[in-house]
Amino acid sequence: MKTGVLLINLGSPDSPTVPHVRKYLREFLMDGRVLDAPWPIRFFIVHCCILPTRPKQSAEAYHKIWTSEGSPLVVTSRKVHAELQKRLDMPVALAMRYQQPSVSDAIINLRGQNVTDLFVIPMFPHFAMSSFETAGEHVKKVAARLAPGMTVRIAPPYYDNPHYIKALAATASPYLEKDYDHLLFSFHGIPERHLRKANPTCGNCLRVQGCCGSAPEAHQTCYRVQCLKTAGEFVRVASVTRYSVAFQSRLGREAWLQPYADTELVRLAKDGIRKLAVICPAFVADCLETIEEIGMRGRNTFLSAGGEQFTLIPCLNDHPLWIEALEKMIPRPPQQLEPLTQVKVLAPA
Repeated sequence: MKTGVLLINLGSPDSPTVPHVRKYLREFLMDGRVLDAPWPIRFFIVHCCILPTRPKQSAEAYHKIWTSEGSPLVVTSRKVHAELQKRLDMPVALAMRYQQPSVSDAIINLRGQNVTDLFVIPMFPHFAMSSFETAGEHVKKVAARLAPGMTVRIAPPYYDNPHYIKALAATASPYLEKDYDHLLFSFHGIPERHLRKANPTCGNCLRVQGCCGSAPEAHQTCYRVQCLKTAGEFVRVASVTRYSVAFQSRLGREAWLQPYADTELVRLAKDGIRKLAVICPAFVADCLETIEEIGMRGRNTFLSAGGEQFTLIPCLNDHPLWIEALEKMIPRPPQQLEPLTQVKVLAPA
């Protein structure tokens, strides 16, 4: 069997124009693992409530972060792909769950290089049905159609992988050496419903204090406990003592994981924090959610509430230790991996 590697991230519009942003949002939001309502309801919400206005707002945000090379997320992902390929003696491909470069093109490319054993690394350190799971399931679906003989193995979440934590700490080190009062971990949020749906073994999910401690078997698919574990490992390695955790990017009116990042920024400023540093460990490459949502809007929120200094710590991007961490995730021999595909997760609506 010839092994190949596929890196898969979320994706980005082809350009910061309204038509391209609308196309991207339609594909993203019509994914049953992102908006997990029954198809007719999902279609109505997306096409009648979101797409009439959201693409223009998002296009304006994308315009603020777009570079001469294109989307920061895709540009950085291509650099990571190139650097990882230099380290490996096996084919490495890059794909996005939505838009370009596509999973179909990546599978066809790897098939053409006689790859029969595909090791997939979702570029999401934590398990969530709307990111990690949908990426892996989509690759398996496309591979079954385009390369039926190809074995697909999904790397497990690496939220507490020591090499990932080491890379995070190294990336943040130059910023934490400067004067700051508090470090805020801002993770991407998910609806509380998603957390319960992915953790049917935890009957106390979000209902009691320390719920995750009572059901350790749920940890392999519990986004919240994995985020808290990342923060805990980071502060241990980086010797941080003043920190808190929040969740960003909520959409709609239903309850998402709390505390919300925008309200936490105000609270910290009101509580006397003047110099704030923010890190976003759920994102391995800087993108709209880190550069614009936190670095621009979040900065304005904090400063307007009374803060004086706001520092956004960059994502891992193409840091050498992050490339090294990815390399070390690839099992040798393949049989050493315990595939995530054995995890039982509820199917989308």
